[in-house]
Amino acid sequence: MSDSKIHIVLIEDEKQIRRFLTAALEAEDMVVYESETGKQGLITCATRKPDLLIIDLGLPDMNGLDVIRDVRSWSEVPMIVLSARTQEHEKVAALDAGADDYLSKPFGAAELIARIRAHLRRRQPSNAQADSIFQFGEVSINFGLRTVTRGEEAVHLSPLEYRLLTVLARNAGKVMTHQQLLKEVWGPNHSESSHYLRIYMANLRQKLEREPAQPKYFITETGVGYRLVT
Repeated sequence: MSDSKIHIVLIEDEKQIRRFLTAALEAEDMVVYESETGKQGLITCATRKPDLLIIDLGLPDMNGLDVIRDVRSWSEVPMIVLSARTQEHEKVAALDAGADDYLSKPFGAAELIARIRAHLRRRQPSNAQADSIFQFGEVSINFGLRTVTRGEEAVHLSPLEYRLLTVLARNAGKVMTHQQLLKEVWGPNHSESSHYLRIYMANLRQKLEREPAQPKYFITETGVGYRLVT
């Protein structure tokens, strides 16, 4: 087993789904450690120190949200939730608990693998690169100089627009809930002021998207929040 392989802990109580996912991920040269209960998954995470965690919310011994909170209290490992629960408030609860992404069952293996690779890419530039240049499409953010360019042209952003953009950029690929964005950009007193967020997201799309009405990078997760796709 090569240390360069991606190591994943899969916490899922349904045997058929575990087999399906393990086969799909191993076909991509990933190493999968299976757990069928929350407690077993927590032990496996602590001992294996995986690159990414995949977790089902409906576990037989404990609430998946409690597993997410436990892991997030000591690790920054990316976590992708798989669940048959499709209510928006349940997605928000999982993301607010510390998960990075959410896929509703049924889902395609190709989409899951694409999400996994996106989250692992997001972790790589977290130190030196994230403090200097971040790029997506024609847009370039220079964190050191606090400048934004699109192609060869400088883009003027207000302080709040720039702050919103940098929060999304530093969490690229991750679903950010409305509440998370409002707290980080406007502060805790504005956590319910979602109309501010809609206005400033529209501004960013107008200034940075080629087709603002059909955004390619600033994606709306309906009823949940936003994601910057790179």
